[in-house]
Amino acid sequence: MILSILTSKGQTTIPKEIRQFLGLKPKDRLLYLIEGGKVILKPLQGDILELRGSVRPKKSPEDFDAIRAAAQKALAHKATTQE
Repeated sequence: MILSILTSKGQTTIPKEIRQFLGLKPKDRLLYLIEGGKVILKPLQGDILELRGSVRPKKSPEDFDAIRAAAQKALAHKATTQE
């Protein structure tokens, strides 16, 4: 069993065995997933910009101003109504 200690600031050191297993290096980013009562730790590789173009819009080109306006309207409605 491999353990680490949580500091008062919520920080911990990832044990050497885990860093080696995941191939982690300084400045690497980590992704925490919660699935079925478990926490899964994965190295986050690459940059979000690498995903650009991997999802096709429903219509081309997307009207981001309309999407933003609809989202703002929905948030305003939610903030002003009690549900």
